Amino acid sequence: QVQLVESGGGLVQVWGSLRLSCAASGRTFTSYGMGWFRQAPGKEREFVAAITRSGGSTYYVDSVKGRFTISRDNAKNTVYLQMNSVMPEDTAVYYCAAGERVVAGTRTLTSSYDYWGQGAQVTVSS
Repeated sequence: QVQLVESGGGLVQVWGSLRLSCAASGRTFTSYGMGWFRQAPGKEREFVAAITRSGGSTYYVDSVKGRFTISRDNAKNTVYLQMNSVMPEDTAVYYCAAGERVVAGTRTLTSSYDYWGQGAQVTVSS
């Protein structure tokens, strides 16, 4: 099993920046593809970004491309989401997720991930 703990959420102004961290413990971190999802009030959980086991490839939903960056430090068992130029529509609870069988074509699906963190609230104020 893997335990995931997010941190770094909070209140940020429009056009500001925030970095989320997700620390993993348990099984070998490099066994897992990692993803970030978010869920706004009254909406379904949606894919934000994903990164492969080695960190060599990254993927983003169109609405955050050029603003958000996902990265991982396998020595620290941590995945990050750097959020720049945030907008009010980025307000949501952000979840990191880990999956052993995440492959091309499925990395945007919540069902592809086996473990989830507790979530971190990000609120963008205008």
